[in-house]
Amino acid sequence: MKIDILIAEIGSTTTVVNAFNLNPCPSFLGQGQAPTTVEEGDVNIGLESAIFQLAKNLGTNNIEYDEILATSSAAGGLRMTVHGLVYDMTVKAAKEAALGAGANIKYITAGKLRKSDLKKIKEINPNIILIAGGVDYGERDTALYNSELIASLELNIPVIYAGNIENQQEVEEIFSDKKSQLYIVENVYPKIDELNIEPTREIIQKVFEEHIIHGPGMEKLKDMITGPIMPTPGAVMEASKLLYEYIGDLMTIDVGGATTDVHSVTPGSDEINRILINPEPLAKRTVEGDLGVYVNMHNIVDMVGKEDLAKELNISMEELNELIENYKPIPEERLEKYFVERLALHGAIVATKRHAGRLRYLYGPGGKKTVAEGKDLTMVKTIIGTGGPLTQLPNRIDILRQIPLSNKGHELLPNNEVNILIDSRYIMASLGVMSKKYPHEALELLKLSLEIE
Repeated sequence: MKIDILIAEIGSTTTVVNAFNLNPCPSFLGQGQAPTTVEEGDVNIGLESAIFQLAKNLGTNNIEYDEILATSSAAGGLRMTVHGLVYDMTVKAAKEAALGAGANIKYITAGKLRKSDLKKIKEINPNIILIAGGVDYGERDTALYNSELIASLELNIPVIYAGNIENQQEVEEIFSDKKSQLYIVENVYPKIDELNIEPTREIIQKVFEEHIIHGPGMEKLKDMITGPIMPTPGAVMEASKLLYEYIGDLMTIDVGGATTDVHSVTPGSDEINRILINPEPLAKRTVEGDLGVYVNMHNIVDMVGKEDLAKELNISMEELNELIENYKPIPEERLEKYFVERLALHGAIVATKRHAGRLRYLYGPGGKKTVAEGKDLTMVKTIIGTGGPLTQLPNRIDILRQIPLSNKGHELLPNNEVNILIDSRYIMASLGVMSKKYPHEALELLKLSLEIE
């Protein structure tokens, strides 16, 4: 069977392969999956098994394809450390760039690095180190000092410099004879209250693609992949940005077994922007590492409280404890599904509130003054659900409908009239990586999965 394009999502536990034809019109053909084989020393084993399963699902003995692209969160995904000058300025800008690219940020520092920071960086052993600091033609010393210390570690880890442009030549000299490959990009925070994160996002994804093949079990991945390899969360962001151009202000919520990711693409309202304390990016991603419906199920249970959760489920404490003790990754019985729905509901609401901004009231000689901090979601017209729970559970639309209803009044959440869409075929990440080369086709397939007219 001839297929135009395969897209593999190589996760930490499962590898999924989605098949698409682009001509005569874009179409989703089917899916295959198999366990990820990082620990066996070669992810291609799992990838080939997933393609074999795809062939069985399509009723064919053989699959031929023109291209194969990939997203990956295997081997810990894209681990980064971020080092800037002032936390609310250059550090925040660098953090937004890294998260938007799909990174899993393991460590953040502001100001000059200390010995304990260097020890921590070595322990983390990140895939990429990002150095920022200073507006253009502003403070120079901190970024140079941090560059010298990081270079002295002699780590064979790519380093991205996205700070004061006056430092670029000196930073090049600092790393000229070091093991770390240096990438220099435009300043993420070139002026006070001005974010410039897209160039850094792009270079992070480029570095990820160039260096992911050096990870354990990932070395042979490039032997099979013919096109881009992106971090899976970064691919979901690309799909969200593509949709923004078509349907306007939106947010995408991905509730998973271990984490909950929230992506928003909206400039916010003019009214809120006028009172914002610090600027926010057009496209923002946050990842809540403590909110998941399987690996981190107990965190949500503890957050809600067992007594309240039992009331919500209309069961006894004894029944709830039994449910928790026998919890499975894929719910089967009606009560099990309802339990996961309540976990997904609380996880989605808390993750969105952490992502969103809020109004604050300051009191001074002139009286009360209203200011805003964080991401303004009040102009969001569409909430998209993706990930296992929000694409499979019976009441997934009702779960997302509760997000605006949870507003306490001072939170910058979407309003109650927001439109709810579901990534019914669970292919947003695949279409995000497809969009880098085939944006029109990716958009048409997104519209099909989300059932947009």
